[in-house]
Amino acid sequence: AASSAASSAASSEAASSAASVVETAALPDGVYTAAFETDSSMFHANEANDGKGTLTVKDGQMTFHVSLVSKKIVNLYVGMAADAEAHEGDWLQPTTDTVTYSDGTSDEVYGFDIPVEALDEDFQLAILGAKGKWYDHTVRVANAQPAAAEAPADGTYTCDVTLEGGSGRATVESPAALTVADGKMTATIVWSSSN
Repeated sequence: AASSAASSAASSEAASSAASVVETAALPDGVYTAAFETDSSMFHANEANDGKGTLTVKDGQMTFHVSLVSKKIVNLYVGMAADAEAHEGDWLQPTTDTVTYSDGTSDEVYGFDIPVEALDEDFQLAILGAKGKWYDHTVRVANAQPAAAEAPADGTYTCDVTLEGGSGRATVESPAALTVADGKMTATIVWSSSN
């Protein structure tokens, strides 16, 4: 009976492990917006980005870019602080990011590209402060959503227009003019109708 219980426990553990693999399967290649959750009010995504960063999936590999609040965190290490010193070659180097706040002001801060093994799961990330001390943190990249498409550069474009439904007496000219100014798009639709 003990052997049966052990076998049952092992089967249950294997099933649980398989279920977690399905839950954490990589997203299709693409760019996503995701939350950056941390265990600290001092180490988090910049408020200009609403606690989020950009998750890029390429060839099944996930990399998360997060802009921090300042330039006071100078390196990151995926793992524990105690192991960081011995693995200097694995330290994540900062990028200089410009963030724009809701009041229109902007600031230069450090950002980092963090390799991510699984979404919605905690992992250890050590940070090196400007004063030379490493600190342990638990973080998670969660709630990945496809990133919104960017507006094309300012200019004039054309786009195909199709009118569906109605009596069929009204038509629209196609292609229509599409003007982009300051990231806002305006389409000029020319209608024709016998009525």
